[in-house]
Amino acid sequence: MVQDTERQPAAAPAVPSAPARALLPLILPALVAGIGCSLLFLLVSGVAERLQGALWEDLPDALGIGRYSAVWMLVVLTATGVLVGLVVWKVPGHAGPDPATLGLSAAPVAPGVLPGLLLATMLMLAGGPSLGPENPIIAANVALAFWLGRRLLPRLPQALWPALAEAATIGALFGTAVAAALVISEALAGRPMRGALWDTLFAPLAAGAAGAMTTTLVAHPTFDLGLPPLGRPHAGEVLAALVISSAAALLGLAAVYAFPYVHRAFARLGHPMIALPAGGLVLGLLGVLGGPLTLFKGLSEVAELARAPGDRTAGQFATMAVVKLAALLVAASCGFRGGRIFPSVFIGAALGLTAHALVPSVPPALGVAAGVLGMLLAVTRQGWVSLFTAAVLVSSPTLLSLLCLASLPAWLLVTGRPQMQLRADGTAAR
Repeated sequence: MVQDTERQPAAAPAVPSAPARALLPLILPALVAGIGCSLLFLLVSGVAERLQGALWEDLPDALGIGRYSAVWMLVVLTATGVLVGLVVWKVPGHAGPDPATLGLSAAPVAPGVLPGLLLATMLMLAGGPSLGPENPIIAANVALAFWLGRRLLPRLPQALWPALAEAATIGALFGTAVAAALVISEALAGRPMRGALWDTLFAPLAAGAAGAMTTTLVAHPTFDLGLPPLGRPHAGEVLAALVISSAAALLGLAAVYAFPYVHRAFARLGHPMIALPAGGLVLGLLGVLGGPLTLFKGLSEVAELARAPGDRTAGQFATMAVVKLAALLVAASCGFRGGRIFPSVFIGAALGLTAHALVPSVPPALGVAAGVLGMLLAVTRQGWVSLFTAAVLVSSPTLLSLLCLASLPAWLLVTGRPQMQLRADGTAAR
């Protein structure tokens, strides 16, 4: 009797796993990297917060000027451009590469670049431009981990240190190692990989957990906006999630396509002492138009925005979203050192609250989460990070399924298109 072997499906080849003895030596370096990266992030954030308090509270109070008056916003933001311009011009290393070319992964730079990069980042965070700390902090941590790791533990693979630093910093920024694991797994999707996925993630996950726990123990961060949780969803809410996420993705894509042109316009100014003060002046004018909530990285401001969704009209929310998006474009294009994720969260939240103000039956939690999801998908083209960030803003388990659905039309709009990051030649990265 002939066996019908042709009809039997071939067994999938087993993915080899690394033995435990190969992973154990990575634990201590990963934990040290996680703690160190978190401490640097907390140091930079703490100094920037102190300086922000001095610039926006103590100094205007001493001068008898309104803290967020139009004149003071123009003065501080223009002065911030001058100071950051001086750092980029005169400090060795020129505060690192063009920030428009950086994302959540970074190639190691020389240690001599870091003082200027960190100083420019602290000045930016304190002065009010609409950028977050993620890109320059990741770049600084990658450079330090790579430089120290090669000297102290030269037998470990050199490629390990950037991966540990990136995961540790993302864990520290978001307060959870889950974000780091999602970013790394998404980055690995298009690369050939040796061994099982969790073997590859083992050391970065340890670093991300150590970074997250350090930040949590020291600073007690929270992303939850305290919005009322979503109940059992119905068809109208499903439709609202699809529409809001798609609208946010389209608005984000408009900014993504404008990004190279705005960047080119500031590059034509030819010198950081012209481009950065000019950018600061434009940001001051935008701050006057949008109000103080449209300044800074946006994380504290989005919490205040969501605290009382019924206190503002749809027009006010929409104005803040558009102004913040314009401020993000200018700040990212003129040379300020910073990242684009946290301002995008504010923009998406403002769009979601616009939808709630226009159609009160749309729950604010749904509007905020769907708006943030669509905006982050357009700006970053990273699905897991976009889903994760949108979900943690609103503590509602039922919302996660809606967000997964809402990500589908938004992803169809953004896939294959540029993201808000440029190549070294100034063209859009895909």
